[in-house]
Amino acid sequence: MTGGETMERAWYAIRVQSNKEDHVRRTLERKVETHGLQEKIFSVVVPVKKYEEIKNGKKRVRTEKIYPGYVLVEMVMDDVTWLFIRETSGVGDFVGAQAEATGKPFPLTEEEVGKIFGTGEEAGGKPAIKIDFEIGEQVKIKDGPFEDFDGVVEEIFPDKGRIRVTVNIFGRAAPVELEYWQAEKI
Repeated sequence: MTGGETMERAWYAIRVQSNKEDHVRRTLERKVETHGLQEKIFSVVVPVKKYEEIKNGKKRVRTEKIYPGYVLVEMVMDDVTWLFIRETSGVGDFVGAQAEATGKPFPLTEEEVGKIFGTGEEAGGKPAIKIDFEIGEQVKIKDGPFEDFDGVVEEIFPDKGRIRVTVNIFGRAAPVELEYWQAEKI
């Protein structure tokens, strides 16, 4: 075994054509099965985060690519797997520093992998809530006791799915905490 090769499974990032991440993932999964490399290439993942949003009064769970243009592969790095991945249509190259002796990349660190997979459904978390407001933005309250009041977004609480809006009540500024879907941009 030469330097840069390892018999341990590790995660590697590969650069792929933009907007072709899912196509490359499916292609790699098919090729791995066809060539019988399941014991060397274990997972091919397009990292995504899921979030909830409400549009036109309907709640939807959407996904968004965390790293557009990249796919992660859990594999054992050797001459065969390295060449196999690089020769797949749509794959640019491996990302990161490469061992001088072999030109093969170093795997992602445990910290990097933990950061990528530490959130979202893969880790058992529930989808994040996408709140499409900015602090200082003018909004109109469309539901609740302050319906039809205008206000200014003062704070955003994405983990709770809430916003704090300052409204003018009886000539005085008053903070009101709302669910994010109870307000709309003006």
